Order: sequence, then structure tokens, then C-alpha cells
Amino acid sequence: MSKKKVVLAYSGGLDTSYCVKYLTEDKGYEVHSVLVDTGGFSSEELINVEKRAYAMGVKKHENIYATHDFYQNCIRYMIFGNTLRNNTYPLSVSAERVFQAKSIAEYAKKINADAVAHGSTGAGNDQVRFDMIFHIMIPNVEIITPIRDLKLSREAEIEYLKSKGVEMDWSKTKYSINQGIWGTSVGGKETLTSDQYLPNEAFPKQCTKNEAQLIRLKFNKGELIGLNDESFKNPVDAIQKLNAIASAYAIGRDIHVGDTIIGIKGRVGFEAAAPLIIIKAHHLLEKHVLTKWQQYWKEQLGNWYGMLVHEGQFLEPVLRNVEKFLEDTQDHVTGEVIVKLEPYRFILQGIKSTYDLMSSEFGSYGEMNKGYTGEDVKGFSKMLSNQVMIYNKVKEKNEQG
Repeated sequence: MSKKKVVLAYSGGLDTSYCVKYLTEDKGYEVHSVLVDTGGFSSEELINVEKRAYAMGVKKHENIYATHDFYQNCIRYMIFGNTLRNNTYPLSVSAERVFQAKSIAEYAKKINADAVAHGSTGAGNDQVRFDMIFHIMIPNVEIITPIRDLKLSREAEIEYLKSKGVEMDWSKTKYSINQGIWGTSVGGKETLTSDQYLPNEAFPKQCTKNEAQLIRLKFNKGELIGLNDESFKNPVDAIQKLNAIASAYAIGRDIHVGDTIIGIKGRVGFEAAAPLIIIKAHHLLEKHVLTKWQQYWKEQLGNWYGMLVHEGQFLEPVLRNVEKFLEDTQDHVTGEVIVKLEPYRFILQGIKSTYDLMSSEFGSYGEMNKGYTGEDVKGFSKMLSNQVMIYNKVKEKNEQG
């Protein structure tokens, strides 16, 4: 009798290592492990993860490269929308989980799997994100979640793996780290509190540069296509190059506090040098080239887009409508942003763009105007204040009896 096939979302970390042993040895499944790379693994790391998967006992392992898909169908819209969850977090893991789940579901269809599995706990957002995508894309396939169902602590997982003869660098399991092109999340005992900050050593990137430097980010219709004097055909390459430069300054560290999908508050540390610089630089460029009302509606829809992505609703059709709006606003978001990098911070120095609406041709703020007269302003001010003046007069009349 053939074994049931299960496709496991695999990273090689503590949780997914537990899942391999549990599913193969305790439950008797034929495990097909799939690592979906959204920009967080080097070629050498992918080879090592594959070797480890086979050593753990999987039947077949597959590495799927999804970085360009992730950028083209999500990251670019989060840049267009200047999307930061609670004005802090660039949705590093939140967004990439959707694309990992999509790839897992497609692979499960391909091999006609009986089940899919993931290593999410029962306390976070990832369990909902994975489950929702699976329910939508492969509704008749069983979902198995050992860590969640067995309510396992990290200590219990470690003891189980040791009992199975598994050898790992257990010191690396102290913090849960998820790395992708749009940032790295860091979870540990400190993020389970409300008052403690992650220690310096918890962050994967350390500060190795102290001398400040200026860099120039070149945008074309909202997309990063150049860095200093180097041009990129693919924005993914530009993002990776910027991250390599800026992460040497340990830029982009913070702790995000937010409302989880399941209704509890949560904290997660992160480092996201390139994402934060790109979003802030892009936002500054937009302040110069977009109108007031373009900026206003972009802020509303950009935040809303981020909320739905964060809560696993990426496949909701309304997001395709929002994406069209966001992309349409980017026609004039072209130019150069000058950024100064320093240890642990960056400074936006200014922009250059042929679409800059802050043009001396029409006047200089606080200095002089060229497009209107003082008499124009007198009449404008009177008309603009007219309704509130009438309101106050009527209110005063009625109060006086």
C-alpha cells in the first residue's frame, strides 16, 4: 500500500525540521519538501538546505525561485503605495508568505499530493496566511500543522529532534529568523514582552561601516532602476545591490507592534535596509511630483492594500483594482533621490526631477509669487472663509436668543 504524499513548506529551520521527522517517522507520510525562495537564500544555502532535507528523510526536495514573481506582483505595488504597517513595518514576511503558499499549492497540484503541511504555530499570523491560500487554491487537499496542533514549544521541538538523533547548531534556534528580499524578521524571547528590545547580536546584519556616504536612487515611473551611476534592467537586482550597501550600516532595524489576524497584539523585530530606504525615498519624490489629492488617496489605498496583504487576503479581487490605481499614479514619479547613509540611520537629502512641482517658475514658498497677485489672495481668502464666517454668525445669533 503506497504512502500518502504530503508537500511540506520547508526552510530547514527548527519548526520545519520537526515537521519532517514527525510526518515521516511518526505518521508514515511520504514527504516532499519545498523551499520557496523569495530572495532570502544564497545558492550555497539552497544546496545545503536540500542536502539537509534528504538527510532528514524526505522523499523529494524542490527549491522554487519566486523572488521575481514576488516583486512583480506585490512588492512594486507596496512601493507605489509607500506601504508600511502601522507606519513602521514594510510587511517583510507578511507579504512573502502568500507567494510561498501559492507556490506550495501549485506544487501540490503538480504531484497530486494528498496533503500539504506547514510549520506555523497557533499564535501567529502565518497559520492563517498559509491556510487561506490553501483553502482557496486547493480546497480538497488536507492541511497538516504539527506545531500548531500539538501546541509545541521550541524547547519541546529541540528535545524531540535530539531524541531522533538530529544534530543542529542549537544556539541558532534561540531566535526565529525569516529572511527575504523585502526584509528579515527576528523573533525571540524579547519580542514576547512589551518592554524589552532585541540585543544587537540577534540581528543578522551587523554594522561594519562607520564612514558616511551619499547614494543616488533613480526611479522611473515609481520603480527603482538605478543606483549611483549603475543602471538595472531588473528592479530586483537594484534592491539587492542597495541592501548590500545599506545593511553594512545596520540600517532598518526596528520592532513592529501590531494587531494580528487572530485578534491579539504581537511584536516582531526586523531589519529592512533597502525596503525602508526605497519607500521613504519614493515617498519624498512623490511629495514633489504629485498633487495634494493624488497623495491623499494614495495614502488611503496604500495603507488598505497593506492591511489586506498582511491579513492573507492577497487573492481578493479588489486588490487587483487597487493595484491599477496605484500604478496609474506613477506616470510622473521619475527622478533621482539623494540619500545619506550613516551607522544605524539614513537621511533623505533631496530630489531632482523634471516633474518637480516645486518650481521657481511659479514662485518660491515664503519668498515671492509669480502666478497671482496680492489682490487675488485677498479675494481668495475671503471666499474660502465665507462659509465658516456665516456659521459663526448664525450660531452667535441663536445663542443670544
